[in-house]
Formats: sequence, structure tokens, C-alpha cells
Amino acid sequence: MASSAASLQRFLSPPIHQRRRSMTVVASTIPSPAPAKEKAVEVEEGRLEARVEERGGGYWVLKEKHRAGINPHEKVKLEKEPMTLVMEDGIRELASMSMEEIDKAKITKDDIDVRLKWLGLFHRRKHHYGRFMMRLKLPNGVTTSDQTRYLASVVESYGKEGCADVTTRQNWQIRGVQLPDVPDIMDGLRGVGLTSLQSGMDNVRNPVGNPLAGIDPYEIVDTRPYTNLLSAFVTGNFQGNPAVTNLPRKWNVCVIGSHDLYEHPHINDLAYMPAMKNGRFGFNLLVGGFFSPKRCAEAIPLDAWVPGEDVVPLCKAVLEAYRDLGYRGNRQKTRMMWLIDELGIEVFRAEVAKRMPQGKLEREAEEDLIQKQWERRDYLGVHPQKQAGLSFVGLHIPVGRLQASDMFDLARLADEYGSGELRLTVEQNIIIPNVNNSKIESLLNEPLLSKFSPQPSLLMKGLVACTGNQFCGQAIIETKARALKVTEEVEKLVSVPRTVRMHWTGCPNTCGQVQVADIGFMGCLTKDAEGKICEAADVYLGGRIGSDSHLGDVYKKSVPCKDLVPVVVDILVNKFGAVPREREEDEEEELTGN
Repeated sequence: MASSAASLQRFLSPPIHQRRRSMTVVASTIPSPAPAKEKAVEVEEGRLEARVEERGGGYWVLKEKHRAGINPHEKVKLEKEPMTLVMEDGIRELASMSMEEIDKAKITKDDIDVRLKWLGLFHRRKHHYGRFMMRLKLPNGVTTSDQTRYLASVVESYGKEGCADVTTRQNWQIRGVQLPDVPDIMDGLRGVGLTSLQSGMDNVRNPVGNPLAGIDPYEIVDTRPYTNLLSAFVTGNFQGNPAVTNLPRKWNVCVIGSHDLYEHPHINDLAYMPAMKNGRFGFNLLVGGFFSPKRCAEAIPLDAWVPGEDVVPLCKAVLEAYRDLGYRGNRQKTRMMWLIDELGIEVFRAEVAKRMPQGKLEREAEEDLIQKQWERRDYLGVHPQKQAGLSFVGLHIPVGRLQASDMFDLARLADEYGSGELRLTVEQNIIIPNVNNSKIESLLNEPLLSKFSPQPSLLMKGLVACTGNQFCGQAIIETKARALKVTEEVEKLVSVPRTVRMHWTGCPNTCGQVQVADIGFMGCLTKDAEGKICEAADVYLGGRIGSDSHLGDVYKKSVPCKDLVPVVVDILVNKFGAVPREREEDEEEELTGN
């Protein structure tokens, strides 16, 4: 498609040799893990024929002969192309209709409940009828004070119905939005350089990168140029890119920039791992990582390397292979790893290769640049930047929840003490970069930092929670307030020697990523001791992040939420070296002689 190729070129960065001056590359001699030997997979004749085809307007649709047995969401996409709501300005007509009028027809009801997710709008029909959550695109988690103020003004306009969350993909979600306001809000987003396009449903989610990109003294490469290019490609530079909006399921991507692996490559559909090959900088590739209610899988090596300038073409090729060949039946079996399993990694790799501009892929570099024994650093608190005289300050945002006033205050702090920039992290926290060292003391004395502490407790600093059933219709239990309450109660009973990462998710969709946590809590229902149905959680243990990443397993099923505190205390004492507060106080008295 010539027009697509021309569009793609607009989003490509200058050749890597022209950019390398602004990138820090740290070499390592530790080899990449060898790709696992795959079992021979026989692919049926005709299986590699594309199941989709391009129609007018650049939209891609499922071919007639492949429509048997498709899931309900695929049928909704066939009935009406979701991207017409933005690319043909259909959102304005929809926003002019009343909710009562919308609900009278299936086509418009599906618009607000399903298709608007292509615009980043999620109707909260179950708990907040007529209200929407809006999810942004925020590559690398980098945002400005002006953007933050604009989002705060939107949240503020909805009063007690409005709030915002930092997500586990370095992103903003704002709540309380009403449909008639959407066209103006989207215009406002464009005015400050933001978009919400293609941030939900069967689309590429927010590109994740190193939250310390460009300021980290130990970074391998600045991930911001790459995540920005990926986001520009995916969204068609905020205009919409229908070539990649009809995927079989959602799709996550990250670019690794540090030894800390802040970006969690093992749980992404595509992860770019920095690696040198024949004296050139580029990336080895991992593919297929994902979470779902029925299956979770860690990403595996594609046995491929691309130079830095091919980050976007490679992403495009992987997406096209997934779009063209992916299964569209049972939604629990439509993530990309299922396709990789079906075809085998070598056949999948060949399908990606033939969609590259030159029709081929190089084999992976023998050595990547990740130091495997690196101890993951804590970014909360005050830390020196690579730029002399400047520091970044990491703030803990309890379970990622903010009010409009908090956002206005953060924007002010970014302007007064930093460079007007904020960084969001996958742990739902916020970093203020570029703070002059002479201003650190004044910043630490700001009233907001008593709420968003740079030095939270060891249990609070690793706490992550999804939206929960306060707003999300899929969640089985309330998460955010409960996560804070359980943690506060546990802290009264035990003292831990190190950070313990605890993640909460309201349902098996695991948006809270409980499988990567030291201790995870997945919402469910059970019967209590009196035989009454109550909110509960399956408790997970053993998740690890970093180079020795591992997904945790269920430790105890269906624990009533009201009984979780003693269970967590027991785990912390027996698995993480926690000390009961009474014993700790006795030991302190012995040491002091009091």
C-alpha cells in the first residue's frame, strides 16, 4: 500500500548513526538466552492465507469465508467499522444523541458500549450509566504540566464523579466523562498534544519505556524516541491508523532502556531488548507475553535482531502477521501467543520476516546489553540525574488514584521545581525530573508530598491496584481502598526488612498484574464461615520481575477479604522475613536497655 508506506516514513526517526550522539549505550558481555528448541509444527495448506482484506478508506475487515464461528466482538466490528467514529467524525453525531435514544437501537448501543473503546472511551453502564472512563495514549509515560492541567480541568468539571488514575502501562485514565462533552474534550486533547485514540479493545496499547529515559546515569538507551515513533505509527499521528485497528485482541509493546527492566518485557506481546550486532545498535526481540483469565504466558525469543531504525517497520510487520493470521473465535484464545503456538515460532518468524521492507529478518545478536545480575533500583525519593546539578524525585501515588486538585498541584510542582514535565510509571507512581539540586529541600517541604510521599513505607511503595468494582463492571471486588486498608492493618502487626510488592486485581483479567507480584490478590467470590457469599481473593505468590522474571502461582484460593490480614501477616513472616511488631519492640528494648 503506497500511501501506508509513505505515512510510515513520516514516523521513522533519522538513521541511527545520526541519533547516536543523544543515546547512551552501555555494553555487556552476558549472552542472550538461547531460543528454546521448538517442536515441529505442521501448518495446514492455506493456513497462511490472510484472513482479512483491505476495503475502502483503508479499513481492514475479516473475509467472508472466515466469518464462521467468530466471537461477538468480531461481529460488532463487521456491523460497523469502529474507526469511522473518529476518521469520519461519527463521534459528533453520536454525542448529540440522548442516552435514551442511543439505547433504542443496537447499532448505537454497540457504539457506546464497544466501538467507542477504539477512541479510548469505556462506558460504565453497570455502575455509572452514562459516564465514561477515558484512557489516553502517553508513550513512555512522559507528560507535561500543560497536559496535566488540561486533564485536571476535565476531571474537575465532573465534581465528585471525576477522578484520575495512573495505570500499569504508564498512562492516564480519567473518569466521569459524559458523551456530549467528548468532541470538545478530544479537541482539547489535540490542543495540548495528546490523544485517546486506539487505547482500548483490539488495538495496540500504550508503548512503555524506561521512566528515567534521558536522565538515568546508567541507562542503556533513551527509549523516548522509539516509544514516540511507535505511538505515532500506531495512531497515524493522532489521525487514526486503520491498518492496525482490527487486531484479534489487544496487543502490548515496550522498549527496554535500562538494566532494571522497569518496562516488564516478559509480559508484553513485543519487547525490544537492546543489543549490539556487528558494531551496530539495535534490539533483540521477545514476543507473546500476556495475561488472560484462562492463561498467562511469558514472552519468548523471536530469534531476531533489528537495527534501531527498524523499530517501526518491525512493529508493523508483527502486527500485520497477527492481524492477518490470528484466530478470531473464542476470545480467551485470541492473544498473539496462541497464534505463535499454532504456527510454531519459526513459521511465525517467517511470516513477520516476509512483511519486513526487505522481506527478511536477521537472527538475534549473541549478546544483549542487559546486565543480568543487575539489582533493580528504587526510583522513589531523590536521585541524581546524568545531568550535573539536577535530580529526579519519585513520588508514591497510593494505588495510582488522584483528584483534580492533586493534578493541578503536580503540574505546579513540575513547573516551579522541574522543567514542566512529569513521568508516569508502571507501578502507578509519578516522577518529577530535572529538579535543580538547590530546590530539592523546598520541594520536599511542599504540602502535597505529605500525601504523595517520596519515602513511603516498604509495603506501601510496592502496592499496585486495578480500578476495582467502584468503576469497572468486570471487577468482582473493590480493590483500591481495600488494598490500602489491608496494607495499613498489616503494617500495624509486622515490620518487613525490604520492599514487598503486593498487587491487587478485581477479576481474572488481571489488569493489576498479580502474577508478577511478590504477593498478588485476584478478586473472586466465596462463602464465609457463616455460609454467606462475600468478596474474596485468590492469593498468588512467587512473581518476579527483572532478568530472572517468573510468573507467580496460586498459593491459597478464595480467602474472604475480611480474613486476608492474618493470611498476609503469616506469608510475610514465613516467606519474607517479617518480624511481628511486639517482638521488634522487645528486641529494641533489649538493645537500648530500657
